[in-house]
Amino acid sequence: MKLKLALAVLMVALLATVTFTACPGDAEDRVEITLVNNKVEIDAALRAFAALYERETGVRVNVLSFGGEVPYAPAISAMFAAGTEPEIFVFEGWAGYDDARRGGRITYLDNEPWLADTDLAYISPTTGGIVGFPVAIEGWGLGYNREILRRAGVDPASMTNIAGMRAAFERIHSMRGELGLDAVVSMAAGPGMTWVTGLHAMNAYLTLGLPYYDSTRYIDMLNRGEVDPARLRYFAEYMDLLFRHSIPASLVVGGYDTQLGDFAIQRTAFIHQGNWIDPTFAEMGINFEMGYVPHAFLPETTDGIFIGAPSFYIVNARAENIQAAKDFLTFMASTPAGHRYMVTEAGAVAAFRSVTLQPPGQFSRAVQEWAGRGSAHMFAWQQNEMPAGFGMDVLGPIFLLLASGEINVDGFVQMFTDAVATLR
Repeated sequence: MKLKLALAVLMVALLATVTFTACPGDAEDRVEITLVNNKVEIDAALRAFAALYERETGVRVNVLSFGGEVPYAPAISAMFAAGTEPEIFVFEGWAGYDDARRGGRITYLDNEPWLADTDLAYISPTTGGIVGFPVAIEGWGLGYNREILRRAGVDPASMTNIAGMRAAFERIHSMRGELGLDAVVSMAAGPGMTWVTGLHAMNAYLTLGLPYYDSTRYIDMLNRGEVDPARLRYFAEYMDLLFRHSIPASLVVGGYDTQLGDFAIQRTAFIHQGNWIDPTFAEMGINFEMGYVPHAFLPETTDGIFIGAPSFYIVNARAENIQAAKDFLTFMASTPAGHRYMVTEAGAVAAFRSVTLQPPGQFSRAVQEWAGRGSAHMFAWQQNEMPAGFGMDVLGPIFLLLASGEINVDGFVQMFTDAVATLR
């Protein structure tokens, strides 16, 4: 497996080198930049937008997309090792930022015109300067099927604290035969799904109920090796609630397709996923009405969902055409063509207030609606500020033990606490 990955990365490096250098017919004075993208799903849309930009400005934008069978992180690392320096590439959270900082690839963006149009640019944790252009907004709560909740007599607005969550789950569970359900919620906690539990579910513990812009209380505690015992117990009890109301086989051994499929064919009323599943549902022809309720695991009301920019474009200080890269991002953020690309073509929720277009997917529209209610109804993403691998590789297996019934809530709390203590 390691040999296959090494060969794949080597091929990526060679491909990148060829892509950058094999331009013998180009005019010598033409400006070119290269953007490395980490979402293969938007490759075609991004290339089309790059072609439009070249027609408008004469600047060629070479797009390289990695993901799927050729993971992004080793691919971009291989490019750097080969001496290839794209003008724009993607990073996610602290680890990616720190790699770029140590590699001397940070360009500050504090004076860019799009900055006044967003609250979600990445701010350097070390200097306070702006270093990341938000690629899009993504978000998640607990997704629901609106018609099933209507038939069950459950008002989504009542699900903003743990009492409301339990009442809704118990009512739907008692009516599952009448509603044609196999379980209340579509959840996956198996070995390949630790990003759902160890990252996205974990973020509920880290940020639910905290002010969006100025609180890092629980992530700071975690990175010091500490937990909040009362909050952790509430969180563990909530995860246990989800697990006990899931389809057992799908929960423990099912993968991504199984989880989405259970919700899509209406075997469940809820799903623990974000708006990134919209394109898959569109391909499947799923058109029933959906929305989000909070992951409200606390006794007090927490009327919001997790909204953030999952990734950012960085302008590479070691690349050749830095200003051209900045101009391309400004065009994307500030023009109707850029807005159409982000929302209509890429199917994203744009991170810029001036964008008025609505995304096509229902969960994306729900995220946009929650974001439009203001920061009081948004909770931040801080799962990427944990040490690399800690959420998926260390905490993820503990969630699976709870899901499979090998440990109970007490066991989860103890194992979680012991795992966090290793970070001291």
